[in-house]
Amino acid sequence: MITVTKDILKDIYKEKPRESKKYDSGLLIVIGGSDFYSGSPALSAMAAFRAGVDMVRIIAPKRAADIIASFSPNLAAYPLQGKYFDKEDLATVISMTESAKAVSRGNTAVVIGGGMGRSEEVQETILEYLSQVSIPAVIDADAIHAVGGKPEIAAGKPFLITPQTYEFFVLTGREVYRLSDEEKIKAVQEEAKKLQTTILLKGPTDIISDGKEVALNKTGSPYQTKGGCGDTLAGICGALMARGIDAFTAAQAAAYINGKAGEIVAERLKEGLLATELIEAIPEVLH
Repeated sequence: MITVTKDILKDIYKEKPRESKKYDSGLLIVIGGSDFYSGSPALSAMAAFRAGVDMVRIIAPKRAADIIASFSPNLAAYPLQGKYFDKEDLATVISMTESAKAVSRGNTAVVIGGGMGRSEEVQETILEYLSQVSIPAVIDADAIHAVGGKPEIAAGKPFLITPQTYEFFVLTGREVYRLSDEEKIKAVQEEAKKLQTTILLKGPTDIISDGKEVALNKTGSPYQTKGGCGDTLAGICGALMARGIDAFTAAQAAAYINGKAGEIVAERLKEGLLATELIEAIPEVLH
């Protein structure tokens, strides 16, 4: 069993050579948001930038995309026409995914799920998208609910699923909230093996497994119960996977980074911790 330490960052964050080109450190697609929720994809995107990805393209329903584009000139947000991600958007989003893969020379990943909603059509569209793409994907939030209805869709694909305990129940049907850490570890490993994917179970101790190995991350703060701190984790995971890091390693490094950044902010702000503050602390963790 692996205990994650800062050493995991040494092989990922090396000095960049002068001949580095755009997209060497990846292009991340963030699919999320809805008519009501706009913060989640923005937080994932900003965390991904701070974690080193070269570019982020956000795809969101129009109202969310317009709001996100106003947050920062760093954020490029493509507006879908409806209030939610639905089947009319599928061809466009798949085409944009393939375009991103081509322009980035394959250094691409996607984060999907934050703020998307759980209507039947949204959930079906998420599943259809995931069935048609082959790039690494971080499956978070509402996308976990979609995959919970058809978990075989993840089998053998370079996916990372990032549930908290209730979402783990939605995904697997197993209630682990009251279990000991040892029992949780066993459950995560068993389900990752069964689903043929990588799972990062978020908690006071993050439990990560690809069905073979298990890693534990113990960074983090109880003040990270604030909304948005899971979105930042998903963005960091996506940033690492976009630069070619495998899902199991990316999950470990991202959990360490997100937790350590949370610790730095909580030391100063405690109850005042915000996800946006956590994002700004990421570079302190990396260097």
